[in-house]
Parts: sequence; C-alpha cells; structure tokens
Amino acid sequence: MCSAAQAAWRENFLLRGRDVARWFPGHMAKGLKKMKSSLKLVDCIIEVHDARIPLSGRNPLFQETLGLKPHLLVLNKMDLADLTEQQKIMQRLEGEGLKNVIFTNCLKDENVKQIIPMVTELMGSSPRYHRGEVSERPLMFLLDTPGVLAPRIESVETGLKLALCGTVLDHLVGEETMADYLLFTLNRHQRFGYVQHYGLGSACDNIERVLKSVAVKLGKTQKVKVLTGTGDVNVIQPDYPAAARDFLHTFRRGLLGPVMLDLDILRGHPTAETVP
Repeated sequence: MCSAAQAAWRENFLLRGRDVARWFPGHMAKGLKKMKSSLKLVDCIIEVHDARIPLSGRNPLFQETLGLKPHLLVLNKMDLADLTEQQKIMQRLEGEGLKNVIFTNCLKDENVKQIIPMVTELMGSSPRYHRGEVSERPLMFLLDTPGVLAPRIESVETGLKLALCGTVLDHLVGEETMADYLLFTLNRHQRFGYVQHYGLGSACDNIERVLKSVAVKLGKTQKVKVLTGTGDVNVIQPDYPAAARDFLHTFRRGLLGPVMLDLDILRGHPTAETVP
C-alpha cells in the first residue's frame, strides 16, 4: 500500500475508448418519448438530480424546455455530497440559465418542504393538470415520470459518474472499472475515508492492491483451478468482483464520507483521457 501523504496520485484516468452508447437501456427511450408528450400537460417541471454530480449527466430535454415552462432543479442526496463548493455550483448553474435550485435530503425531509412553496411561486396560478394530488393548499397535482438518462451520454467519464451514483446498471460498465474510477476520484480529492473504513493502514492508487486488501478483510475469496505440471491445483484467490461491489455499495451508502464527483469541473481540471 502507499502513503497518503507521500503518494503521487494519477493525474488522469485512462478510459481506453469505452463505448457508452450501450449504457442507455432500451426502455428509457420509450420513457423519454412518453415524457416529451406529457410536457404540454404540466405547468411546472421539477427535475430531480443527484447532488454529487450537479453539473454532469443532466437530461438535455429539460434544457430545451427551460424557456417554455417554469423549472425547478432539485439536487437530492445532499447528505452524500461534499458541498464545500456550493456557491460555485450555484453560480455555474445560474450561468446555464438555472436560477431555481434547491438541495435536499429526502430521507431526512431536509428542505423537501420548500419544494411546494417554490413551485407555487414559479407557476403563479392554479395547476391545470389533475392527477396525483400532492397538496390541498395550494391545490396541486403531480405527474410522475421514470428516471430517464440522456439518449447520448456526453462522455465516458460522465457515464462513470452516473454509474457511481447508481443511474447506469453496474454490469453494463463493469464493477471493477467503476471501483477503479472511484478510487482515482477519492485519492485525487484527498478523500481517504476508505482507508479507515477497511482498515487498510494507508491509501493506495492501485485498484488491484486495494481490492485484494478489501477482499481479504471481508473474507471474500474464491477457489480457482490452476493447471500445473503435475495436474490441477485448487488455489484460494481474492474475489475481486465481490470486493469491487462492496467498495461501490459502501460509497453509495455514504460510509466513505461526502464526495463531490464534479469537483474537477468546478476547478476546471479535466481528469479523463481516452486512449485506443
């Protein structure tokens, strides 16, 4: 393992030309088409996005309708996000035409009660669409939609961020690839909570070493047959996929501390590099 104080962390994450087109599930295309047809029935759009990626992966459909409908961006899971740069985030979003933004934590009802008053103020009149009543005073109805990605993810790195937040299915991206990108991000942002959580002793930028230590720590091993000159031999090896899954789930539960995955965008430092 490496020393957190002395290690030279990777400056770029090599993406190796991964194809993000296949990360968009077919059922989302159907949901997106239905959502577009429903927009004419609503008075206000409430867009819910992950607070850990406030600047990445938002559906361009909402950007196209910003000038047509009142729009509120709800950045949920604020408890999992490092909001040290919240003012810069708000400035960037305002520069994109988003003036109505609220950070929430729906599990603890933090700021959630502010949504209806903000929507009421944005609409300025009674809603026309009557389905799914969510408020009596003022009278308000909600048309819910499934979560839908943009049909074209802007970059592989954006796809990896979406995957870390649970928006893209893990197996489409690869759990060990996601774990490596997570490790890269945590080290680059000086977030070493994983060291203490897994009792690693020190931080490291090598995902194979980290996953091996995690697997041993959690007792996640598997028997593998190895062909030798004297025949097959059963060898006990670390279960790297299982260790990667645990690493990802631990991050998503917030046990590695709050993280801002878009920190490099805020600071103007690109981190991804695509190679053939």
